[in-house]
Amino acid sequence: MSFLRKKRFWSDVSVVGSTGGFVIHLDGRGVKTPAKHDLNVPTRAAAEMIAAEWAAVEEEIDPAFMPATLWANVAIDRVGEKHGEVVDILAAYGATDLLCYRATHPEVLVKRQAAVWDAPLAWAKAAFGAPLNVTQGIIPVDQPNQSVANLRFEVARMEPFTLSAFHDLVHISGSLVLSLAIFHQEMDVESVWEAAQVDEIWQSEFWGEDEDAAAAATKKRASFVFAAKLLDSVADHAY
Repeated sequence: MSFLRKKRFWSDVSVVGSTGGFVIHLDGRGVKTPAKHDLNVPTRAAAEMIAAEWAAVEEEIDPAFMPATLWANVAIDRVGEKHGEVVDILAAYGATDLLCYRATHPEVLVKRQAAVWDAPLAWAKAAFGAPLNVTQGIIPVDQPNQSVANLRFEVARMEPFTLSAFHDLVHISGSLVLSLAIFHQEMDVESVWEAAQVDEIWQSEFWGEDEDAAAAATKKRASFVFAAKLLDSVADHAY
């Protein structure tokens, strides 16, 4: 059954074991991606998340409420075929990582950034042989080629489903290092989110909370947490 059909046409949703993983059946017929591939995911945990979305559909399919299904579609239809391109996009974050660009003032923000950003950078240096240069301000700073290459190697090892979820973590946080810290369970999701939002949190404390900005941050955080949940669902098949 194609994801592109709009109206609900099924009664039963089930997860069925298949060659290489698990598929979702609607009234006994397998769901397919927009490119007509079987929607086959590597773990039952991932399949259950997708099946729950299909079971929750009332009258019409709305992709906005089916993020796990969209994630699987992207992994199968796009990332699988363009793995190297996605790896390059993410590796580029290593050359411009959020953690490397520090405030010049005020002192409270400078100290707060150092308190939460220095440790992940030290971990990346030790874990991957990837020391990164830190600067103040927004003028680009060159990073060691070997460090960027080592970070790229770590990302390149990921299989398509892992890479698809990992992409969202990096894109939302702006930090390859922090996202790798989640992937390797060096930091928990909440700690990483707070680290990625140091500047925004300080701005809110200093200027007061803006309702629109707060609503956007809440939505962004939900997407970040969900991406981490997807990553965890395929943790046993990460490479």
